[in-house]
Amino acid sequence: MVLADIRMPGTDGIEVTRALAGTGIHVVVVTTFGLDEYVDAALRHGAAGFILKRSGPTLLIEAIRAAMNGDVLISPQLTVRLLRQREQSRETSTVVLTEREDEIVARVAQGRTNAEIAAELFLSPGTVKNHVASIQRKVGAGNRVAIAAWAWATGRVEP
Repeated sequence: MVLADIRMPGTDGIEVTRALAGTGIHVVVVTTFGLDEYVDAALRHGAAGFILKRSGPTLLIEAIRAAMNGDVLISPQLTVRLLRQREQSRETSTVVLTEREDEIVARVAQGRTNAEIAAELFLSPGTVKNHVASIQRKVGAGNRVAIAAWAWATGRVEP
């Protein structure tokens, strides 16, 4: 688990998130900077949370718990803004996925593991893994969390 700020000496929290994507290390961004481009970049690169410092210690603890359980927690102050953006971006999604990839995206956004998806769709876990990799390439996602964020932002899946 890593807690990273957007602005840090040497590197920034987005770069840390990008570098740790896919390693199994969860990154929760904790910052005073709730700008849309920071939130979007952090989630796109696989952040497991984005918490404003003014949210307090209770929400920070919940964000850490959520990340360790494979979920994502975003400060409530940012959620309404993200939902409004999601509504606006629904019409602008141009990524073309196969029907099977759409099924897998929906399950990834629900927090399902490859094994769970494989069992539900009667596929091998390796086939699911290949589909997830293909989806990551198509949507420019660094990991499963970024796939879920993309799915929610484009309206393919309801959060």
